[in-house]
Amino acid sequence: MNTVWIIAAVLLTAAAAITMFRLLAGPGTLDRLVALDTFVAVTMCAIGTWAAYSLDTTVTYSLTALALISFVGSVSVARFRVRDNDSSRVRDTNHDDGTPQ
Repeated sequence: MNTVWIIAAVLLTAAAAITMFRLLAGPGTLDRLVALDTFVAVTMCAIGTWAAYSLDTTVTYSLTALALISFVGSVSVARFRVRDNDSSRVRDTNHDDGTPQ
């Protein structure tokens, strides 16, 4: 059974490392936001795996806290984020009244 725990720990560590790379190298704000959400999900999986391994249910309260904080943070960033400067976007050529230039 220890082999299962070792494999789970290695896979969770690999997932966290890959996600951390995307978090640091992401070209845009939303890429980093998705990577941060994924990192929190991997952390929650690691806490759940630790709770199953150690048979300690007191750490499961942190799962609820992480889920709530992650959700509120993601919604806040998605709602109030600053647009990325991307030169490939097409500019809107319409005036406020709807007539083209």
